Amino acid sequence: MNKNSSNMMALAPNTSNKRETVCIFGTGDFGRALGHKMIQSGYPVVYGSRSSQISNLIPKDAEVLGHAEAAQKAAVIIIAIQRQHYNFLTKLADVLHGKVLVDISNNLKLNQYPESNAEYLAQLLPGSKVVKGFNTVSAWALQSGTLDASRQVFICGDDVEAKQMVMNIVRGLGLTPVDKGSLLAAQEIENYPLQLFPTWKFPIFLSLGLGLFYFFYCLALDVIYTYIYENNNFSFFIAITVPNQVFPAMALTLFGLVYLPGIFAAIIQLYRGTKYRRFPDWLDKWMLCRKQLGLIALAFASLHAVFTLVTPLRAFSSWRTSRQIVSQALNNQTQPLDHTNAWLNDSYLALGMLGFFVFVLLGITSLPSVSNSVNWREFRFIQSKLGYLALILCTAHVLIYGGDWFLNPAAYKWYLPDTYMLSLIVPCTVLVVKFVLILPCVDKHLTKIRQGWERNPRYSEQSNHVINKSAV
Repeated sequence: MNKNSSNMMALAPNTSNKRETVCIFGTGDFGRALGHKMIQSGYPVVYGSRSSQISNLIPKDAEVLGHAEAAQKAAVIIIAIQRQHYNFLTKLADVLHGKVLVDISNNLKLNQYPESNAEYLAQLLPGSKVVKGFNTVSAWALQSGTLDASRQVFICGDDVEAKQMVMNIVRGLGLTPVDKGSLLAAQEIENYPLQLFPTWKFPIFLSLGLGLFYFFYCLALDVIYTYIYENNNFSFFIAITVPNQVFPAMALTLFGLVYLPGIFAAIIQLYRGTKYRRFPDWLDKWMLCRKQLGLIALAFASLHAVFTLVTPLRAFSSWRTSRQIVSQALNNQTQPLDHTNAWLNDSYLALGMLGFFVFVLLGITSLPSVSNSVNWREFRFIQSKLGYLALILCTAHVLIYGGDWFLNPAAYKWYLPDTYMLSLIVPCTVLVVKFVLILPCVDKHLTKIRQGWERNPRYSEQSNHVINKSAV
């Protein structure tokens, strides 16, 4: 009982009413916002400033002193100033000796200096314990009560006790500390705020390239071809018709690309006969951005659903419907109901709606707030089993949509397949190969490999020997 309670005490933030004083060097926007948040959380705050006069912008419960006097009142000092102003700290080396200095600065460019700002600070003050932190939290987030996207605070430092003190302060502010290791990780942490969607670059560029290809492909077949060979000006198709062909093609292709790297990984493991060798770099990067690809695919699927709902409101749809009605009236003919076509049409719509529903469910479970509430087995079941179910439903939706047109020569303008036919290449490939991989004779062998079995253990031992030797 005592052991468990002591462990809980070690992991819990300091919740006592009396908290240690924190000193902040710098009265800029972030220094003031951080001080205000600390005072709200019960921390006494003292500012170290060149001027001891209290400004109206400084939190009213904070104390403002000179740098040396303020540093003597606290064990943890927040350095809320830019790197180019660090030199004055060398004059305070004796006062700052043994103190925990928290560097919160950022740069204007990636890898702007040979070393990180925190490492530079540690070189200037070797007697102090430098910790990197708080640089990924904005002043606005602190003032507004912190957003979910800004709750994580990356921490790194060489002194374990110093890091723990800073992490306790982070928890006391209602934030989540993330230990990134030694001070060598400071440059990586300083680069985080300068990176714009680093894990989204490849998916976005891929989507842009693929979207442009599909757009001009549809434009050529549905607008340019009909204008040249049928003398019909359907240029207005660019607003609704063409995008509503591009969106589902993009959604299905990107959805297939989410599961294609898993197929490649399984094939590579079967070929190598081991799981202890790294995948190629291109496959590693591809697998790391599967979530982003899936969310972009879901966005295109949602756009397709919206554009499809507004299709009956178009002037072209009303004109075509009235034309058919007038044609039947003039010819005194009524077109009987084609039950086969009715079945296919209803099935096509039902599969599309079911596939979209499961797709949305996958997107919801990928949110951190939802994925954190399920265990690994549940998350894997949703993302893998239900993911393949959604892919099957969406692929069947497009296959039934095509129907007999796959074998109709009139569907191949300029001898080119229609857009929906191109969109089936990736998902159909994924589903066919996945069907082969789940065959008992193949799945049993793949499961053994993933459980640690190796076809050639000697190769693994040689690889480990090389790695250990290089480490020494």
